[in-house]
Amino acid sequence: MHMVVHEVMTGQTLAVDLSGDRAKMSPIGSVAPTSLYLSPGWVDLQVNGFAGFDMNAPALQPDDVGQMARRLWAEGVAAFCPTVITASAAHIERCLDTIATAYATDPEAQASLLGIHLEGPYISPADGTHGAHPVEHIHPPDWDEFCRWQSAAHGLIRLVTLAPEQPGAIDFIRRLVAAGVVVAIGHSEASTQEIAAAAAAGASLSTHLGNGIAATLRRHPNPIWDQLADERLYASVIFDGFHLPASVMRVILRAKGIDRTILVSDAVALARMAPGVYNSPVGGQVELHSSGRLNLYGTEYLAGSASSMKDGVENALRLAGCSVAEAIRMAALNPLRLLGVAAPEASTLFSWESDKQQLTVLAMLRGGRVLYRSPEVQRYAQKETV
Repeated sequence: MHMVVHEVMTGQTLAVDLSGDRAKMSPIGSVAPTSLYLSPGWVDLQVNGFAGFDMNAPALQPDDVGQMARRLWAEGVAAFCPTVITASAAHIERCLDTIATAYATDPEAQASLLGIHLEGPYISPADGTHGAHPVEHIHPPDWDEFCRWQSAAHGLIRLVTLAPEQPGAIDFIRRLVAAGVVVAIGHSEASTQEIAAAAAAGASLSTHLGNGIAATLRRHPNPIWDQLADERLYASVIFDGFHLPASVMRVILRAKGIDRTILVSDAVALARMAPGVYNSPVGGQVELHSSGRLNLYGTEYLAGSASSMKDGVENALRLAGCSVAEAIRMAALNPLRLLGVAAPEASTLFSWESDKQQLTVLAMLRGGRVLYRSPEVQRYAQKETV
């Protein structure tokens, strides 16, 4: 099965042959018109769960982590950070240990996990700002507690989201950075001075900027403006069409620039599930609407995202006006640069039909292997053969 594709980052035109579970690629001299693209495998720094697999479930098992990694291939995601959110200390420790066990025992989990994202419990307890995080478990940073958790995680905690206004947070940031952990500001109502102090201490990311914050803010200054203005901070953003309107997407991209912006899904276990009311470890009782919007039941507050990186990349193209290369930098390259890790040996094959404003993930490739193949591949191969 042959296809002509554009390699996104180099601009090369490639002939791709998918035969069985093997993939072969070779450059070709001519530049053919095509809607098919090959890019580095996409990276998602914030995955609470997906398609029924929940990284915060009381009954989380090591196999769930590897199974979720395999399910994410169909969304274009080659590598990700399973995200553990605010809960009791014992629950967080158990989730971290389970994910670490999966990493140690499942080759696919090991190939896919870049580290664990600990989002909370060192965030703001303010209404609206804490979002779906249970306020009863939010508290100031505790270094001894974090060290116990990092031991349970076998050193896999690589990213921590916290609120700089919490007592002791600035010194805690310094200690995390010295230990090789990336620090993000999130679920915070920090002042201008507190945000600047956090960045000076080594914080380098704003987690889902524009979300995890009070619904009503003073005009200026406020935490969104301050984080947008600070060039030391990357911004992760949820381009699912619900967390940020298109106008805000464009403003963030203009302020931060493509190279300082990172697409994340913030997906929870209900992503790609049927609409309905559910009881979830992330947020308690939540409602998944047919539109794809996920709310804390009976409120206007979002309870995470029920979308995926595929939706984020598509919306970067469709709503935010990005080029394909710009969207892929935010989805595949910038997360790795933030974490300071090497790219996974994986590629995402996808189509972008600009006339239909539709993106389709066609295959996930790694080391000459076809990890995932969509039924849609045949249609594109027939239409655009070498």
